[in-house]
Amino acid sequence: MLLPQEIIRTKRNGGSLSQEQIQYFVDGLVTLNFNDAQAGSMAMAIFLKGMETREIIDFTMAMKNSGDVLSWPELDGPVVDKHSTGGVGDKVSFMLAAIVSACGAYVPMISGRGLGHTGGTSDKLESIAGFNVQPSIGEFKRIVKDLGMAIISQTDNLAPADKRLYGIRDITATVESIPLITASILSKKLAAGLDSLVMDVKVGNGAMMSNIDDARALAQSIVSVANGAGVPTQAIITDMNQVLGATAGNALEMAETVKYLNGSLREPRLHAVVVSLAKAMLVSAKVAANEDEALKKINNVLASGAAAELFGKMIHALGGPSDFMEDPWRSMQRGDVIVDVLAQEHGYINGMQTRDIGMAVVGLKGGRTANGQQIDHSVGFDRILPTGTRVNRGDIVARVHARDKTSALNAGQQYLSALAISEQQSEEPPVIYQTISA
Repeated sequence: MLLPQEIIRTKRNGGSLSQEQIQYFVDGLVTLNFNDAQAGSMAMAIFLKGMETREIIDFTMAMKNSGDVLSWPELDGPVVDKHSTGGVGDKVSFMLAAIVSACGAYVPMISGRGLGHTGGTSDKLESIAGFNVQPSIGEFKRIVKDLGMAIISQTDNLAPADKRLYGIRDITATVESIPLITASILSKKLAAGLDSLVMDVKVGNGAMMSNIDDARALAQSIVSVANGAGVPTQAIITDMNQVLGATAGNALEMAETVKYLNGSLREPRLHAVVVSLAKAMLVSAKVAANEDEALKKINNVLASGAAAELFGKMIHALGGPSDFMEDPWRSMQRGDVIVDVLAQEHGYINGMQTRDIGMAVVGLKGGRTANGQQIDHSVGFDRILPTGTRVNRGDIVARVHARDKTSALNAGQQYLSALAISEQQSEEPPVIYQTISA
């Protein structure tokens, strides 16, 4: 007879779980036969002892099959998606989905909520008044067919085992486990019925994987498991040693997305990541024959406004306003207090403790410290200066948006503590490290 405590014991002691044991655990996540304490213990055992590739494949497939599995016979083109392992200021999904679908592929993007210090795509969309991140599957499929894209949150019926485990990982310090990350990402992506997938694996002090060896191991795990499950997948390792873009915080990142798509603000590092992933998605979907052709298509849909128009239509189709691209703040809340964060010395911004900045957003109530907690979409940082910037004492290095003056000042101090400013300019890390495709 299978018992939760015996399955936990097996993994706690470093043993390999059988397919039957893994299936029992996944079933228990859905039926609640594994209570929260047991699910958290199991997550910690996997975090500490790891899983073999065979276990991860079994775990991924069991979670994928724990609910609905989509197919897209009604579509006349390739179905492709991207997923990021998360970071601070990572709003890439919005630009990417709009660009790639404007180029002719279908992008049914099922996104997650914030985990730990990292922001969540679904949380950012919920900054917009009326936006429904959880439409019915039928409505989701209709919008994807009509527009070519839709970005929603994980539904109750799509990989429900992962949905429960995802929330438990967030509050039990088990986020950064390669087997758990791999199975969580791929169970949702494989359930979405994709023809191909591109992964954005973040590395650095604001990423789940802080060093390049761990990032490569995660990228390799995802690529091996996904390809083994029949979905052609490649992973691009990108930098997360500083906030990506000029904002960190839910509504602020949505406003930056609008500026990116309409061309009024394209922060160079953010643009480099978006273009790199978009090229990979278009080539893997066979919408472009090579990277040069892909780049021409990307530039065309940005310059023509086609990507921006498509993103605005998606916002409206999912319950948001029809004029979001023209006036995003009409349907989003601003912070009650905005305070400039001022440099305390002269020199170059040579480093940024990105995770600490993410936690400062959480401290402002822009993220969760308990499962299911409501968050404040209005708070965060904008006008963030990138590393390598020369500043003088008194220059604005960022602005904090908060609900009250005290929390704004505290967050500003946390931000300054996260910066390293010195006289000598240090060498910048690359934005794109490498691609793993097999």
